[in-house]
Amino acid sequence: MNDFQMKMSDGVRAIPVFGLPEIVSGTNIGQLIADQCLANNTDPCDGDLIVVAQKIVSKSENAMVKLSTQAPTDAAYRLAETVGKDPRLVQVIMDQSKRVVRAVQGVLIVETHHGFICANAGVDQSNIKGDQVVTILPVDSDRSAEIIRRDLLRVTGRKVGVVISDTFNRPWREGSINVAIGIAGFDPLNDLRGTKDDFNREMTASVVSLADEVASMAQLVMGEAGRVPVALVRGVEWRSGKYSTTRLLRPSNRDLFR
Repeated sequence: MNDFQMKMSDGVRAIPVFGLPEIVSGTNIGQLIADQCLANNTDPCDGDLIVVAQKIVSKSENAMVKLSTQAPTDAAYRLAETVGKDPRLVQVIMDQSKRVVRAVQGVLIVETHHGFICANAGVDQSNIKGDQVVTILPVDSDRSAEIIRRDLLRVTGRKVGVVISDTFNRPWREGSINVAIGIAGFDPLNDLRGTKDDFNREMTASVVSLADEVASMAQLVMGEAGRVPVALVRGVEWRSGKYSTTRLLRPSNRDLFR
């Protein structure tokens, strides 16, 4: 099987991990997932991909901001007036961004310091106790994913990959989907260039975002509420190794939509 961990002959499943408590700063996410999987009789298997919602990673890393601590700049006030948002929230978004892509009433699209182009720089008020607190994205989601992967390996002995996911909207499409903002242990892209299609023609442009597909599948059982921030995706074929989500970011010279 080369260096792929699992074949898809038995199909693909997304398995929710129930019963995780409210996450606080300092929580060991990998240990907690392992413990809860054991309690649910859903122990990870070699080859599983573990999808973890960004929100609990941010909480565990104290990547949270109190709006009451913000002193909006003049630029934040002007942008807040354009988009119709709290100037303190806009200040947090600006602090997490390197540029504003689009700003209209009700919508603020930015490019984060990580290179993600998304609404509000991933700053979010949902599923947080209190009205004046927001989460921000982890400083380095790949590093966060690697820590979780290592802890799972230490506790369970299983060779798994880890995806940290967040919900993004997409150009030209209604509705949001889960995408990967951090990965560890596997190649997030499945490059099919050079292989043959069903009619023996060579594929020259097919590169599949495996990490995003896995994140989106996991969302089907994780949901947007209900306290299921983790899922195991089993049966996916993947290549192990040290990779980064930077592989998922299209270079600006190849991005026709910036």
